[in-house]
Amino acid sequence: MKRGLPQDPMLAELVTMARKHQISRRTALAGIGGTAAALTLASCAPAEEGLTPAADMSDTEKVITWHNWPAYMDEDDDGNYPTLERFQEQSGITVDYRIEIDDNDTWYAKVKDQLELGQDIGADIACPTGWMASRLQGLGYLQTFDNGNMPNKVANLASSYLGSADDPDRIYSIPWQAGFAGIGYNKAVYKEITGKDAPGSVADLWAAELKGRVGLLSEMRDSVGIVLMSQGVDITSSSSLTEDSFMVAIEEIKAQIDSGQIFNVRGNSYLDDLATGNIVASTAWSGDITVLNYEAGTDDEPEPFGFVFPDSGATLWADVFITPMGATHKRNAEELINYYYDPVNAAELALWVNYITPVVGAQDVAASEDPELAENQLIFPNADTLAKSAAFRSLTGQEEQRFSSAWQNLLLGA
Repeated sequence: MKRGLPQDPMLAELVTMARKHQISRRTALAGIGGTAAALTLASCAPAEEGLTPAADMSDTEKVITWHNWPAYMDEDDDGNYPTLERFQEQSGITVDYRIEIDDNDTWYAKVKDQLELGQDIGADIACPTGWMASRLQGLGYLQTFDNGNMPNKVANLASSYLGSADDPDRIYSIPWQAGFAGIGYNKAVYKEITGKDAPGSVADLWAAELKGRVGLLSEMRDSVGIVLMSQGVDITSSSSLTEDSFMVAIEEIKAQIDSGQIFNVRGNSYLDDLATGNIVASTAWSGDITVLNYEAGTDDEPEPFGFVFPDSGATLWADVFITPMGATHKRNAEELINYYYDPVNAAELALWVNYITPVVGAQDVAASEDPELAENQLIFPNADTLAKSAAFRSLTGQEEQRFSSAWQNLLLGA
């Protein structure tokens, strides 16, 4: 039976286009200190008075500060970012690229006070996940982008990505990259401990041999989503993903934390635990494992780490560009977005980070550069691959508060 389309229009487009055989496209503990509670309360209480966008200083100040996630930019052996360096050379704009987002909730906790006041958060542009961007938009914290400054975005973002109820023209949040959450693991150690070549299910993470050596992403929609799917829940459906089913998944995770099966719950820093051997397997983001292999691989073992979809399916998500109200270099940011919507630049980035690019034409460019990588299902997924994934459905305000509070309470006790 064919699964329904995700509610997020960008993710729905991924599935729709793959089904039509068109070009395919491609989170430290969260919630500590009341972050989740603050998020959910804020989501119901936008500022009474609208905020005013900061004056744009782009004419006289050729700079951008960018908040992004780890392992989300092409990098050479010297630690430089080739596509970003080329943008700076071509545009004359200096980019202060900061790896500030470990997960959505902890990043929001750092910037929420400034956001509420419309002040500069220290970033002209940031790439949170779509659900967080939608929340910030609803609170009135985001500036609108000017399509006139981004002809590549207009030309190369498929029209069917548009039309969402909260951002029909994609002027508040513009797709950056998308990806899957599944299971990452140390190949040699996993096989040595369990006798299996690779984990195949969520149940494999709970194997006795892995006690104390399992990690869990602090991004609720991914970790809880994966567990829900393993319990037969359709996370795209409100009739299947209910509060009751969500709490059953929370109880399973709690049991694994209380028993010592789970070593810790972290954002992107879970990669450090995999690299150091603190954990052997973890819920993980697809492109991260490619970067980990790049950093840890040797001539004898170029890919010591693996990534798999659980047999019950992976989660699908998307991160987006946003510009907060207090940002003072919006037009510079638009020039950056326009640059990354050039298929040549998008393809170069995608082939390195191994995430799904939203840029039409990037796969054709990739095919001319590296035909094998252009068929990589983690970068350019086809309909069969997308059918093995699902996007966590949109939550009502009440659900958001209850689900996030339950997740926060779980993490506080971890």
